[in-house]
Amino acid sequence: MSDFPDNVATETSSPQSQQGGSSFQLASISMDLGLIKSIPGILMLAEIGLGLLQWALIASASSLIPAYGWVMFVAVTLWLLTIILFFMLFFGAYHKLSSVPWPMLVMVYNAMATVLYLTAFLVNAASVAPYISTYFYGHMAAAAFFGIVVTLLYGASTFFSYLAWKGDGGNAASNSGPA
Repeated sequence: MSDFPDNVATETSSPQSQQGGSSFQLASISMDLGLIKSIPGILMLAEIGLGLLQWALIASASSLIPAYGWVMFVAVTLWLLTIILFFMLFFGAYHKLSSVPWPMLVMVYNAMATVLYLTAFLVNAASVAPYISTYFYGHMAAAAFFGIVVTLLYGASTFFSYLAWKGDGGNAASNSGPA
């Protein structure tokens, strides 16, 4: 027993040193910088930016049609939820909440966002005509254009989320993070 320290060799490593420098850690906060460079991360940033532009265009016009309430609800709600999801992925919340099936959750979120944005786009596009003789016609037409662009972005995110989910073998109980 007296020679115990002489016979034991230990080696430690941190998870960040094994990841090839794709994350930055400050105290207990870890940021996944690789997310910003990945296709799903770029799509999320585009959804956030163009979603903001869409609801800002609608909010800047005086609404004569109650249907724009649905468009604003979808645009603002999904914009906020996408920001929250982005920061949860960026700061590695999926490591702390390993019981959540993240790849499936992200896939279902993106699929639902695609369907909701599609309905909002259809309402927006169908309701542009009454504004044709007003100052806000350009706002509403641009909002409809950005609505379909954001719908397509969410559709692409759904596709890549599906690929990430299938990459886990379709295991809903997987604790790996989304791609």
